[in-house]
Amino acid sequence: MRITQGTFSYLPDLTDEEIAAQLRYAIGQGWAVAVEFTDDPHPRNNLWEMWGLPMFDIADAAAGLAEIRACRDARPQHYVRVCAYDASYGRQTTALSFIVHRPPDEPGFRLDRQEASDRRIRYTLSPYAARQPHSRRYQPGG
Repeated sequence: MRITQGTFSYLPDLTDEEIAAQLRYAIGQGWAVAVEFTDDPHPRNNLWEMWGLPMFDIADAAAGLAEIRACRDARPQHYVRVCAYDASYGRQTTALSFIVHRPPDEPGFRLDRQEASDRRIRYTLSPYAARQPHSRRYQPGG
């Protein structure tokens, strides 16, 4: 199952050249760029772990691409995304977010249905990967 979160989710994976073009756009807008990663891409898990600090004053997309590559190399079994933050409103607002790396195997989600009182139905979305401890998610045979 392919996780669809952020901009470009329904397109094929972006190449490094296409990622660099998006970084150039974000830098041109004056946005801060951050690289984040997770092993639990639940749709409501919007707080991923940061790879280093946000890059507030980079002038070249190569610096951002180097951080993306370093994160990919260090976390090959994790999802990696780029976020660009716009501070023009007086607060850091996410202006752009897209996935730049996925684990080789994406196990997907389970939808649990629960019937409640007054004919209400509740649904819970649970990632199959969350059954494993953090250190074993997305590992071969895990």
